[in-house]
Amino acid sequence: MDSTPVRTTLRPTLAEVARHAGVSTATASRVLNRSAPVSERVAAAVEAAAAELGYVRHRAPSGGARQTGAVAVVVFDSLAQLTTDTFHARVLRGAERELSRTGHELAVLTAPRGSRRPALAHYLCSGHVDGVLLVGLHGDDHSLPRVLQAAGVPVQCIGRPLGAAGLLYVDADNVGGAAEAVAHLLRSGRKAVATIAGPQDMAVGTDRLAGYRRAVAGTQEIVAYGDFGAASGEHAMLRLLDRRPKLDAVFAASDAMAAGALRALRRLGVRVPGDIAVVGFDDAVVAQRTSPQLTTVRQAVEEMGARAASALVRREPTAPVVLGTRLVVRESA
Repeated sequence: MDSTPVRTTLRPTLAEVARHAGVSTATASRVLNRSAPVSERVAAAVEAAAAELGYVRHRAPSGGARQTGAVAVVVFDSLAQLTTDTFHARVLRGAERELSRTGHELAVLTAPRGSRRPALAHYLCSGHVDGVLLVGLHGDDHSLPRVLQAAGVPVQCIGRPLGAAGLLYVDADNVGGAAEAVAHLLRSGRKAVATIAGPQDMAVGTDRLAGYRRAVAGTQEIVAYGDFGAASGEHAMLRLLDRRPKLDAVFAASDAMAAGALRALRRLGVRVPGDIAVVGFDDAVVAQRTSPQLTTVRQAVEEMGARAASALVRREPTAPVVLGTRLVVRESA
């Protein structure tokens, strides 16, 4: 299996307590949660192991959930992308912050597109975790959520899942944020506003494109597509200029693509914002490192991770959560 759990804290796990006491994880769970009688000798061994390792019992979540003390985060991307994408790092930071309050550990797994996942599904459904957070679902990634739901494993998505009815999620207002960004460009007097849209097999891509279309309704749409990465933003910017040399503004659906667009414009000698204004989305670290600094839409990424983790372990709220966004005006528009 490509997806190997990675511990992100030093807190001892229930499995380590069981191993130290020489019993099964199930037996250790019964002792520490007082869920079934065991012999005095076994109980004493488990309690001693827990004390020696510094294991802290977490309060059992409601609804009859598992008692493992672990929550899995499955990122639908490669390990390389996981380690380089600041969005993922911020989501994990928010989730871990919340889970530390309930005594849970975080197990991070990756599920690259096109990979076989029966071993991953088996692991997640075999009682190893109390629940699963899914990050970055694509349109064809619905088999794993369905398997988890059928097995009774609690599931929360970070980001609205595209076409997967019945899944709970925490997301940013991607439609409203994108519409606000484009409206800002139009209010500043820009006439030909294009967008570099994200992948259309992800809700974040379709929603930000929908926000652009809402704002430019009644005028001509000018759309190129990227994959949220900087290189795709650079290439898309060049395609847009080939099609519309008189372009005077671009809304990129991610800061990375906006940074790529700025790189292309700088190479061509196009002044920003004098000739073309550029706005991104995310307010990632790169937004303040570009030249000029990037006007962008701020989304509460850490809060998304924390809210999803809280909803998973506390079983509330029981409806999707959409967090607001805010336009951050800097030098590029």
